Amino acid sequence: MNWLIGDKIELRPVEPEDLDLLLDWENNRENWEVSGTLLPFSRDLMRRYIENTHLSIYQTGQLRLIIQLKDSGKAIGTLDIFDFDPFHKRAGVGVLIADASLRNNGLGSESLALLKAYCFDHLDINQLFCNVLTDNKGSLKLFEKVGFAISGCKKEWVRGSKGFQDEYFLQLIREKR
Repeated sequence: MNWLIGDKIELRPVEPEDLDLLLDWENNRENWEVSGTLLPFSRDLMRRYIENTHLSIYQTGQLRLIIQLKDSGKAIGTLDIFDFDPFHKRAGVGVLIADASLRNNGLGSESLALLKAYCFDHLDINQLFCNVLTDNKGSLKLFEKVGFAISGCKKEWVRGSKGFQDEYFLQLIREKR
């Protein structure tokens, strides 16, 4: 049984069977600059992380969901809620569509739309935020498509292969009821 269901994708909790898949995605150095990863994850560390995914977002301040194709059940990426703050009613969001050939076809925006509805309607979040490198045009387009707006630019914020890079701060504030 899946958690959140859209037209093309489903969002579901992380399962123990996802260990090898998550290790591949997390240890892919192409993703490190946007995720802030500095060292590879060990199998044991990832196994322990998965064992703790049953803990509530109110306990950990984070939630990871697997994005899978509805028709085949194939896992294609992750959605992360991080820095969950129930008092200030805000949370950060990150998305990864692991296979580049599956990007730019609506799967990421459908995933974010489902997550947005969950956060606003179920978690009673007032705003979501994300951080996107200024040269990451695909991610900017994705987040803007679902309603996020750039609210600031952090100069020379992220050190990576291109030296220091600027990063946009984007927000999506829930419409007043």
